[in-house]
Amino acid sequence: MTGPTDAIELDETVTTRVDREVDSGSSSAGGCGASRSATPVDHVCGYTVGNDVSARDIQSSESQWVRGKSFDTFCPLGPVVVTADELDGPQRLRLRTLVNGEVMQDSSTAEMVFGVAELLWFCSRAFTLEPGDVVLRGTPWGCGEFMDPPRSLAPGDVVMSEIEGIGALHNPVMAVPPA
Repeated sequence: MTGPTDAIELDETVTTRVDREVDSGSSSAGGCGASRSATPVDHVCGYTVGNDVSARDIQSSESQWVRGKSFDTFCPLGPVVVTADELDGPQRLRLRTLVNGEVMQDSSTAEMVFGVAELLWFCSRAFTLEPGDVVLRGTPWGCGEFMDPPRSLAPGDVVMSEIEGIGALHNPVMAVPPA
């Protein structure tokens, strides 16, 4: 994870196809496990903005996606956690991504395949959500890898990811200096 204004660092000796994905994150208050709750959404302490940065070349070359989403500085979160009572429902929020001021993603959490309760229930069947855990819930159409032609992030880009009622991330993209 990285902060809401921190740089996304690209190591072009390891990956050259890095993408951005605006995501709505649900933060757990804890105690949400298969044997403890039939209503996991009751265990959400709030919502935040996430950018699920992904190294697409790593993802496509390996059978597991963990490494492609786990580089240092990937996954900016913030700028705040908004409590559920401060939102007019997490399933009706506009979310957008802009790269260098150009709109790349513009959708609504209403378009998500799975709602908050369903996704958290599914996750909690396999593992307990502890206090502070954040579950990212997916991204709308508009990721760079799936554009024609594909558009990866590059040093000098600025990525803005925002969700209505929560806030925005503003992350510059920088190259990691060669070792």
